[in-house]
Amino acid sequence: MSVLRVGNASGFYGDRFDALREMLTGGELDVVTGDYLAELTMLILGRDRLKDPAAGYARTFLRQLEECLGLAHERGVRIVANAGGLNPAGLADAVRETADRLGIPVRVAHVEGDDVGSRWPGSLTAHAYLGGFGIAACLREGADVVVTGRVTDAALVTGPAAARFGWGPREYDRLAGAVVAGHVLECGTQATGGNYAFFADAGRDLRRPGFPLAEIHEDGSCVITKHPGTGGFVDVGTVTAQLLYETGGARYAGPDVTARLDTVRLTQDGPDRVRIDGVRGEAPPPALKVGRTRLGGFRNEVVFVLTGLDIEAKAALARRQMTDALAKSPPAEVRWELVRTDRPDADTEETASALLRLVVRDPEQALVGRALSGAAVELALAGYPGFHLLAPPGKGSPYGVFEASSVPQGDVEHVAVLHDGRRLTVPAPPADATRPLEAAPEPALPEPLPPGPVRRAPLGLVAGARSGDKGGDANVGVWARTDDAWRWLAHELTTDRLRELLPECRTLTVTRHVLPRLRALNFVVEGVLGAGVASQHRFDPQAKALGEWLRSRCLDIPEALL
Repeated sequence: MSVLRVGNASGFYGDRFDALREMLTGGELDVVTGDYLAELTMLILGRDRLKDPAAGYARTFLRQLEECLGLAHERGVRIVANAGGLNPAGLADAVRETADRLGIPVRVAHVEGDDVGSRWPGSLTAHAYLGGFGIAACLREGADVVVTGRVTDAALVTGPAAARFGWGPREYDRLAGAVVAGHVLECGTQATGGNYAFFADAGRDLRRPGFPLAEIHEDGSCVITKHPGTGGFVDVGTVTAQLLYETGGARYAGPDVTARLDTVRLTQDGPDRVRIDGVRGEAPPPALKVGRTRLGGFRNEVVFVLTGLDIEAKAALARRQMTDALAKSPPAEVRWELVRTDRPDADTEETASALLRLVVRDPEQALVGRALSGAAVELALAGYPGFHLLAPPGKGSPYGVFEASSVPQGDVEHVAVLHDGRRLTVPAPPADATRPLEAAPEPALPEPLPPGPVRRAPLGLVAGARSGDKGGDANVGVWARTDDAWRWLAHELTTDRLRELLPECRTLTVTRHVLPRLRALNFVVEGVLGAGVASQHRFDPQAKALGEWLRSRCLDIPEALL
């Protein structure tokens, strides 16, 4: 049976530079993909374009092609990447220039139509998330390299799969299977042991995890694996963790299909091989998600180091002094946080010290620049005993805001621009081929464990977690590794218990989604990240470690599970 081997060589803009070469030389591939875009990346590229209208794409991708385009051509591996960012046509031209200079005869196509900035003139960037059929059209017409702007991360896989197998837009189960494969691949080494909750007991070499690949079958099922001899590992746990990453409920909506995550079946299929099958799909929603970024103003921060005794009193004095100093022209937003990194009777000065963090924001840079840094520095001889700062305060820097909107699918012109200049419009699904997104029915919970002795212990001894950001919200996926642990977890970790374990979430809206086939719970915490990662709202602005904080919290766990 025909198998399409799709690899990933980038999970973000700044990922391992050598990954493209590693994927091309490490084993057999048909397509290699690269995901370069995130919410923060779009803001960075938008600021680049303000300085240079010809910019707006991931320049790292071009440097990788300098080394690897000839290798891909020799091996017959096609390249699909969303590195086009805000300027896919510009990147396509740059790739052609690179290929011509290197004497490599490749056909370069691109996908456009995602830019909907005219609808939101106050935004720095505004881009609809396109699906995979524009990529498929480029590949069917013979493209060797396809670059896109904003498409869904999974589209980098659904496009090649639809092109190879001839899938139509209503083959929802097949498309949904490819979406799940794409979601597992999109963050690169997070599927092969990177950022994995149980890394300490994995017993594998995690110094340099290999990048993942999917062997996709015509029916939409796949096997997640990696090239032989590369680091890291692939098992049901690593795939489960990535499936839960930055998702919400059982219905995982995209422009081509809504994949039902509650139908996903994972099976270990040998060393470093996990089979994914059983995935069901439904018609996509009638609207496309739109990600918008804008400049929100300016921010600055000062971190005061408090050492030894009277930490609370030292923090209170610093706050009073800074509040008085800024009273004439206070910034619009002022946030204080005391981080108790100190220990009693510490044997080093660093471990005897706590950190007092002051973060300010305002539309005017002057109010967070010299006014703030001067006020802090002037306390050097007039503050608490042992006064010093973690680093000299800066002049303030701009911060961004991410906002999610939507636009009807039919209002977006999704176009495949072929290597020969032809333009093929990708039709939006008709009304009878869409379905408004709604929550899936709540599944039945497993039978609870029988009563027995319990022990106070960290949640992470029996459950894994992975967390991330979606705009101003965070998701925390939590999964159990055994059936008995799932029977306990499903009943114990309610939304109220999560708020109790993570006090920062107590006043926020928390939604729990139950995924029994994955033995997992997925929590969405609304507003915990403020206006998104670019606003730097909290200590961990992308909620990357929110799940690990949760795993470190203690509760009463049945001794039979420990």
